[in-house]
Amino acid sequence: MKRVKPIREINAVIRVPGSKSYTQRALITSALASGRSIIKGALISEDTEHLIEALRLLGATIGQERHDLIVEGTGGKLATPPSALYLGNNGTGLRFLTSTVSLGHGTFILDGNSRMRQRPIQPLVDALNQMGVKARCIEENGCPPVKVRAKGLPGGKTGLTRGLSSQYVSSLLLAAPYAEKDTEVEICTPFPSWPYIRLTINVMAHFGVKVSVFEDRLFYIKAPQAYQPREYVIEGDLSSATYFMAAAAILGRTIRISNINPGSLQGDLRFLEILETMGCKVSTSGEGIQITGPLSNHEDLSFDLNDVPDMVPALAVLSAFRKGKTILKNILHLRVKESDRVAALSCELKKIGAKVEEKADEMIVQGMATHGAEIECYSDHRIAMSFAIAGLALEGISIKDPGCVKKSFPDFWETLESLG
Repeated sequence: MKRVKPIREINAVIRVPGSKSYTQRALITSALASGRSIIKGALISEDTEHLIEALRLLGATIGQERHDLIVEGTGGKLATPPSALYLGNNGTGLRFLTSTVSLGHGTFILDGNSRMRQRPIQPLVDALNQMGVKARCIEENGCPPVKVRAKGLPGGKTGLTRGLSSQYVSSLLLAAPYAEKDTEVEICTPFPSWPYIRLTINVMAHFGVKVSVFEDRLFYIKAPQAYQPREYVIEGDLSSATYFMAAAAILGRTIRISNINPGSLQGDLRFLEILETMGCKVSTSGEGIQITGPLSNHEDLSFDLNDVPDMVPALAVLSAFRKGKTILKNILHLRVKESDRVAALSCELKKIGAKVEEKADEMIVQGMATHGAEIECYSDHRIAMSFAIAGLALEGISIKDPGCVKKSFPDFWETLESLG
């Protein structure tokens, strides 16, 4: 149990960890490249450590010097591990590797913890099978563990007809350069989280692979291509930054985050626009971003969050400190994250006095939050960090299982305490 101490004054300059999204994509591309790559400023966390260990079992050599990772790649020639690749609750890592292991020869099993075994992957398995890969969900429930009997990725045409994750698209794209023939991936239904696909294409380009995109629904990757070893600098994680942006807004104070790229492709950069809509002052420069509260706009507001799921927990808690209604729309995909985040947020926000109406793919939050409570985290790092920010303004917020933040932000509590 972690009791959060309220504070009155902030005028802080902080740094956030390296982007989890960029780190995991750079790990995959550098592990498939021939030669040595250096990933500078990488996120070292529970999720990335699971992925690093899995890539080592597949034949990559990965060393660490502080926050830099030195990767000797496999050249696309993967070892067959003696046991299952265990990814914990790293949904990104497990989905990315499901396509990656199809480049090998032999039987590969990908597994995770009990929550990971409830998270969907069938649309990706189906797309791989369309290309001739022999992949299946072992329990036949559409979730991990997944078994892949690999003899190289054939390539060709495949499509994604359903799904709640852009990670299926990114997974196919990351493996496609090493396919036996050109790969064409068609998205046949609207997918959430589009900015993450752009991140994938951006990282692939940095490592020397071109993806052609037509009308945001058709992706073409010529084969054979190969990732080239590179040095890659990881920018700060905007999802991690949203908690501290929210803190400035709620407390009516100023925070500067020095290692955020104002021109980032990360979708959560949109949080700045939302803060401005809520009445905060936002400025950007080569020295990062600066946010100054308070929340001065208390009119009813509505936001479509289909593309930016990771900012929703921070935004939901922030909304509990506004007098007006805040409608959070198109958030169905949050139900299959580390927890059912829609249900979790609804339950915990009510504990601190906010009014919440929960629908299948929508939440309506109306403040004001008035009192503390013991917050159940559901083993979800983003629930813990979001409600910790509420604890800066409300007396009596205690976070159960505070250690769950190690999934993405191991130094979160130290950074929080540095504010005041």
